[in-house]
Amino acid sequence: MAFEEVVEAQGHLIDSHVMEQIFDKVVESRGRFEVEQFRIGRTNSDPSYLRLRIETPGRKEMEHLLAQLLEFGCSPLDTGDAILKPVDRDRCAPEDFYSTSNHKTFVRIGGEWVEVRNQRMDAMIVVTGDEASGREAFCRRLRDLKAGDMVVTGMRGIRVEPESKERDRLAFAFMSNEISSERQVETAVRQTAALARQTHEQGKTIVAVAGPVVVHTGGNNGLARLIRAGWIDALLSGNALGVHDIESALFGTSLGIRVEDGRQAEHGHRNHMRAINAVYHAGGIRGAVESGRLKSGVMYECVKHDIPFVLAGSLRDDGPLPETITDMNAAQDAYAALLKPAGLVLCLGSMLHSIATGNMLPSWVKIVCVDINPAVATKVSDRGTGQAVGVVTDVGLFLDLLAKELSNPAAATAIVK
Repeated sequence: MAFEEVVEAQGHLIDSHVMEQIFDKVVESRGRFEVEQFRIGRTNSDPSYLRLRIETPGRKEMEHLLAQLLEFGCSPLDTGDAILKPVDRDRCAPEDFYSTSNHKTFVRIGGEWVEVRNQRMDAMIVVTGDEASGREAFCRRLRDLKAGDMVVTGMRGIRVEPESKERDRLAFAFMSNEISSERQVETAVRQTAALARQTHEQGKTIVAVAGPVVVHTGGNNGLARLIRAGWIDALLSGNALGVHDIESALFGTSLGIRVEDGRQAEHGHRNHMRAINAVYHAGGIRGAVESGRLKSGVMYECVKHDIPFVLAGSLRDDGPLPETITDMNAAQDAYAALLKPAGLVLCLGSMLHSIATGNMLPSWVKIVCVDINPAVATKVSDRGTGQAVGVVTDVGLFLDLLAKELSNPAAATAIVK
């Protein structure tokens, strides 16, 4: 027996290729579709509207298809209220819980559409309050669920609004994984600088997510200049960045290799351990700065300019530094707290931390992912972070050029178009 459903979608369906993706998903699910209504927006600000009758060979195929279409902002026309089920015990969601994407999401409660707060992917939606006090909905991680929480289940009463490309504002499509020549990298740097200025003008923060390759490529100098000039509002990284940045500041080496000429320093293999030891003697990174032991570098600038930072630990860490958070749940919470006010995130040479950060961000926060390996930006996007764009270049070169561009008063009038 065939199953039918009428679904609808609204937005920049053509420019963002949403309509063709909807059609493709129906066909991939062994379904059929009939366009009942389509209105194309006549101006740059007008949305298009699509109403589609879909048919699948069975109920399971229909449920699977509806779940996939929801990611494109395509939901049943007659959706009804969201179905809420209680959590029986801590960290145990109902089996048919709805798992969120990073797109703006609404749930229908009592006939009213309620926007979901703290949007992020791979979370549950918990609804609180009542008719008298008002309903509220929040994204909540599985580990944070408590017995008695009311969780949204199934696919009904849910509406998703994906971020769309606007017809006249394609600024965030300026980069691609094919960028390799110096001229193209400089163009990407200018556009990133314009995004940074726009972000601060909007009262949002710029967060840097950096790996140790920033130090190995000499990019710590450029990143330190950006922090000193007020362009970085928070730093997210791991123990390795802190260790090698401090090693570079104290001994002029990175993993025992001399920064000035790329030669192996005598007994340089132990310099990163000497750096960790020096920080412990000072009572921490802040103590090393305040005592005058640490006088330069990324961590130095963070302390001097009160820029919050999080160093997340891993199994392979040496030391680690006193400030490194070795509890992964606590490290995730610390990352998420600094990402809340973000409008732009710069992911710099760290696939692990870039993917982790992308999973915490709503789709309207822009991400510029810089790495010499084009697969990194691709993997970040493949994990669901569709707003991430890649600059394939040496991260040290990128940071140096970006620091120069943002220090140039003549470029301050650049407009993102």
